[in-house]
Amino acid sequence: MAPEWSDLRIFLAIAREGTLGAGARAIGLTQPTMGRRLKALETVLGHTLFQRTSDGFVLTDEGQLLMPHAEHIEEELLTFQRQLSGTGDALDGLLRVSCSDWFGLHILAPIVARFSKAYPKVVVELLTDQRLLNLSRREADLVFRIRPFTETDVVSRRLMHIQYGLYAPKDAADPVDGDGEGSCIITMDEAFAGMPDVAWLREHFPNATVPVRSNSRDVQAALCAGGAGMAVLPVPLGDEVPGIRRLALSQPPPGRDTWVGYHRDLRRLPRLRAFLDMVVQSQSGHPSPEARGTI
Repeated sequence: MAPEWSDLRIFLAIAREGTLGAGARAIGLTQPTMGRRLKALETVLGHTLFQRTSDGFVLTDEGQLLMPHAEHIEEELLTFQRQLSGTGDALDGLLRVSCSDWFGLHILAPIVARFSKAYPKVVVELLTDQRLLNLSRREADLVFRIRPFTETDVVSRRLMHIQYGLYAPKDAADPVDGDGEGSCIITMDEAFAGMPDVAWLREHFPNATVPVRSNSRDVQAALCAGGAGMAVLPVPLGDEVPGIRRLALSQPPPGRDTWVGYHRDLRRLPRLRAFLDMVVQSQSGHPSPEARGTI
């Protein structure tokens, strides 16, 4: 008997995630189903594919032999699905969009609302996630992020430049010139310590107290409004938050470029094109030169 693709998909999920539970969450199945289908696959092949350890599932020699073949089958199927999706001419179906939390809430949510009214048969799935989702595996159809895309099968452009500002509670005094002594700042968590605004804060306020960190810009804004300290925020977010004000600085924090990307197989997908057009039009006529008319 030949193995079924659905079982190979389960094999790949377990191999990539390391446990039945994590693999089940990755592809939306239950852990018992994962275990049962893995056992069926091993029975069909006549080999044990994983060594069960206290730290998780480790590929056996036979599992390592199967891995590249299963990935090749997966890529062929995904390519077919992408190409099939890209040939449809109807404005309906699912459009999965990925971005950061603050960008989704403050930039994309109003656009998605307008898009849904204009194209009610298109279901937009807006995923706010710090992970870099895989466009080839259709984890997302369209990704907005602050890092350029380097994948050869991804069509990408710089969409817009976003200004950042330093914000303080509305009733707080301006920070005293100097090294930040006596000031409190809210910044990104350690996982994002290499971001430009974090370096800017270290340079301008080296002796400031850091009472709290967060990887969420919206949380930082709420903390700032609550009086926990100053925070560097994207201007489209910070200017809309009650209770905080942007400080006038001779040298403001560095801004960030936002890039948009999608798999080349989806470049003619009507619902993707329509959504991108609406995103560009929403930027008050000021998209980046690269984005204008080319995405």
